[in-house]
Amino acid sequence: MNSHTRTFHRPRPVDSPALRLIGFHHAGGSAAVYHPFARHLPDDWDLLLLDLPGRGRRAGQAPLDDMTDVVATAVADVLPWAGDTPLALFGHSMGAIVALETARSLEGLGCAPLWTGVSGRVAPHFRRPDVTPLSERDDCALLKVLFELGGMPERVAEAPDFLDRFLRTVRADLTAVDNYRPDPARSPLSSPLTVFGGTQDPWAPPSAMHLWRRETTARFAQKFFPGGHFYFMDDLFPALTHQLVRQIDSCRHDTAPQVA
Repeated sequence: MNSHTRTFHRPRPVDSPALRLIGFHHAGGSAAVYHPFARHLPDDWDLLLLDLPGRGRRAGQAPLDDMTDVVATAVADVLPWAGDTPLALFGHSMGAIVALETARSLEGLGCAPLWTGVSGRVAPHFRRPDVTPLSERDDCALLKVLFELGGMPERVAEAPDFLDRFLRTVRADLTAVDNYRPDPARSPLSSPLTVFGGTQDPWAPPSAMHLWRRETTARFAQKFFPGGHFYFMDDLFPALTHQLVRQIDSCRHDTAPQVA
């Protein structure tokens, strides 16, 4: 398995784990965003955090701007870990799409995950009317939105070289997201799906999140927290982890938690 670790961060490797949780980051982000999970997960859970090309351990690779390529890369990275140990997938924002489509691909390969969690992202078939895609906005307008959403260092604009690399990466990510058009005839997941979000998230409003229901024929749940798009940052990371563990454990033990 060591030959496959280079694309993942494993903050606390666990031998013979009861479960492996795989995290998929947001547009412009990296695996580092999920490091706080390591402090709050059960001791016998392994945590694998994927870096997509263009950041982290893959900073030397060109970022991908097509969701088909993004998902194919994620599936190839995850597949070697899909053995006897149950898998759970979690993704935020862009990562929600990657988690969903990776789960769908794994199911097609006979390696269905136990559970998938999606956060901070409207359902795949939901389209915002009359909103200019983020990938088409100029640098100033794009940075303004990203600062407003949070989850981005405020001093990033003070380092021109880093800012240039960041903008190339985030634009590639956002182009993949903006051009993502799933086949309306595709099959839903046959495994449980939980939706997470912030109560004040303008890009993933709670009123629209129930539309994720059609993405699975299995158990579906929703859980919302106070805050905006990056509601889980800092103080709410333990609360998110607690709910994530609860949802996954309900699948492991086949007991349904209350839908929020």
